[in-house]
Amino acid sequence: MATTKKGGSKKAAAKGGEKPAGKAAGKSPAGKAAAAGKEDKAAGGKRKLGLRGAAPWAARHAAKHAAEARARAAEPPLPGSARATIRTPTGAEDIKQKIADLHNALQNIKGLRKNFNKSFYDIGIILKDIQGRKLYEAKGYGTFEAFLEREIDLGKITSLRLVRVVGVFIKEAALEHGVDRVLNALVALETATESSLDVNKGKVPPPPISTAALPLKPPGR
Repeated sequence: MATTKKGGSKKAAAKGGEKPAGKAAGKSPAGKAAAAGKEDKAAGGKRKLGLRGAAPWAARHAAKHAAEARARAAEPPLPGSARATIRTPTGAEDIKQKIADLHNALQNIKGLRKNFNKSFYDIGIILKDIQGRKLYEAKGYGTFEAFLEREIDLGKITSLRLVRVVGVFIKEAALEHGVDRVLNALVALETATESSLDVNKGKVPPPPISTAALPLKPPGR
């Protein structure tokens, strides 16, 4: 009888010892984490994450810095500063448009150049438009003449005469007479204009080559 009582007391002690162990396990960190995971799954599987360890003034500090940066960006930069070099230049869209128009004009001239005798008047129209709108400035040229020397393979003098042909002659008449006769007529007009300017300035034009110079009358006769 004594042996059975001792065995029964040992089993009861073992059963009684399991309950405190279970309670201790429920109070441990691992048990708390498991319980929190079950609660998150029950709430939909999403946990609300916030800024951990951030000071309460961090958001206000960031907003203040952002407002100051916007205010500095709105102010005009100082000449020579780093911000001035990265800003968009004034009239950037106009410069882009001029570059595109100049490129198209040069391509048109290149195509018309293949049949110069019939398209010289159209080339003059394009060159006159480039001169009037100052499209050559988009490529850094200071004058129209410098642009013609570097970009147009017709030469500066011929290109300038083509521009003047557009202002002097009608297209139908110019095409009817041809480029050679039109340019020769333009040269004659330029020569006559220069002679008239010399007369107006008081310069006596030289006598014709076919006219013989008369001898001077001796004094006293």
